[in-house]
Amino acid sequence: MFILNLHFKLNNDQTNDLKQMVSDQECGPSDSSTELTDDLEEDLCKVWDMAMDKDVAIFLQEFKAPDILLGVIAKSHNPRLTEICVGILGNMACFHDTCVSLSQNSDLGAVLLLLLGDNDPPTLLETCRLLLTCLSQADVAPVWLERIRQQSAVCSSLCFIMSSSTNVDLLLKVGELLDKLFDEDEELMKSWVSTSHSGTDLQTDNQPDILSSLLEAAKQLRSESPEALEVYLHSLQLLTTVEEGMQALVSDESCGSAVWTFVCELLCEDFCQPDDPPLILQEQKALLAPALALLSALHSSLHTHISAELLGSLIRILQFNAENHQSHTAGNSEESHRDDDEQLKALVETTAEFLSDVLLELQKDVLLSVVRSGHLSEKSCVSAVGCLLPQHTAAVQHLVSLLSDVNPILADIIKKDFSISSNESS
Repeated sequence: MFILNLHFKLNNDQTNDLKQMVSDQECGPSDSSTELTDDLEEDLCKVWDMAMDKDVAIFLQEFKAPDILLGVIAKSHNPRLTEICVGILGNMACFHDTCVSLSQNSDLGAVLLLLLGDNDPPTLLETCRLLLTCLSQADVAPVWLERIRQQSAVCSSLCFIMSSSTNVDLLLKVGELLDKLFDEDEELMKSWVSTSHSGTDLQTDNQPDILSSLLEAAKQLRSESPEALEVYLHSLQLLTTVEEGMQALVSDESCGSAVWTFVCELLCEDFCQPDDPPLILQEQKALLAPALALLSALHSSLHTHISAELLGSLIRILQFNAENHQSHTAGNSEESHRDDDEQLKALVETTAEFLSDVLLELQKDVLLSVVRSGHLSEKSCVSAVGCLLPQHTAAVQHLVSLLSDVNPILADIIKKDFSISSNESS
């Protein structure tokens, strides 16, 4: 009965061209703006909550509620009303059958993508949540991906939100949406980064590119939300897996150097600090994995300087891993950490590979600074070398060669413990 009442209140002038109606709103508010009374808001919020129930969602679908809500969204100039209507649709989309039905509505698809250009954070949050929910359904995701490919304004809208918003919840949801798009559609990712980088269509003086937008959002979230920061680090890391992304990151016009500096600061100042317990590695591994993969990819292309602090952080990660392994073994708790093994193993492998590359290029003055600053003790050095061998023997040999001049005692310990030859072909 409530939906029927809602129909009479808000849907007395249906149109066949909903997309045009939404576009017409850019000319300014019209006299037909729907007033949201307290009673109506309360009733709508009840429907919003109830739509999380599968049976209610199916009932709403059968009663053509999505068409009614779409009409309301298309004509509404009331941000709260729009937010609630999109939120109801978002809850309905949590169930497979209703999600499929909603996804088949091309008018709804067009309106939702246009709503990404809205300036109301709650509406943007609910819109992104609805899109992310639909993209998470494998059988309808291709429909949404195709719509997004055809609507170039989506990239501009997401970039604007990331570069200008301070709303943590919104930035998290936008980041999750973008990360999902990049993960599902590599060609879309290539297109967006290429177009942004070329300065055509999507990018204007007031529309930052995808890379700088991701970086700006990550900076905003650094101290606010580790969960959201992880999403943005992963998206940046995904860009390094395609040629177009690497070209944009290392070009003179891009913010690749700024990305390098920011992620180095995270690693050296925020993650796995000297006074942290080794178990912090388990807590921060989801952040560390994309951060280190990103730095590793950028290092060789940008010819970046490796600071003593960064080298110390890489060594510390391997030390913490070794200490955790020893603790787990002593406590016979491998079984309880089995689920963590794959992610942690990937993190350690990435760290070891990056450290190997760094060591092969290491200069004596940098190593001297690392030793003097306390970043390379006997314990940390033995732990790091243990992780590097046998895959990265050449890197260890170069380290031992430098240590022979910088710290001969430590060099002898490494030679003895790991049977490392004193000869190196450098």
